[in-house]
Amino acid sequence: MEDNNKKKVQQDEIVSKADLERLELLQRAHEKKGKQLTIDGQSGSLREIDELRELVGKQLENPEEKYNIYYGGIRKLLMDHLPKGEEAKELRSIIYDEKNIFLNLGKRKCDGGGVRGSDGRMTFQPVMNEILDIIIKWVGSSQNPFELYRDFYMLNERHEYQHEEYDDTTASVANAMLVLGDNV
Repeated sequence: MEDNNKKKVQQDEIVSKADLERLELLQRAHEKKGKQLTIDGQSGSLREIDELRELVGKQLENPEEKYNIYYGGIRKLLMDHLPKGEEAKELRSIIYDEKNIFLNLGKRKCDGGGVRGSDGRMTFQPVMNEILDIIIKWVGSSQNPFELYRDFYMLNERHEYQHEEYDDTTASVANAMLVLGDNV
């Protein structure tokens, strides 16, 4: 009987040691979440890197870069190269609406009673870069506003964004720009 008790105590100790090892591993794994030791290639010393901070730092957008893309790129190029004057105001407005629908990820003014409820200057940098690429290509080629409208329109179509709803006269201008853009 005494041998059975000794074996039972030894089994309890073995289980307890295994449980303690597991618990210790779990605690250690929980201590340094997202940190890793690495060898510095230049000095040969060990240093700890915080992988989570580096990952988050790469994902955050750069406000200064966004400002430059929007104001120094998108807005400036459109203001410099679209037709000027009161007679071209409606044309510019329609082009800006298509641009803003894309920058605002499909939000339209007509859905909010004239208020978009979003600001294209604050959109994601890859979205800004995509529209800037279209504008740069347009400036470098035809600078025909009808082609730019068509490019913005087709960009919104690819992303399945609806287009702005206008009164009859503005809608006919938008449709004419699509037709003229295809024929140019």
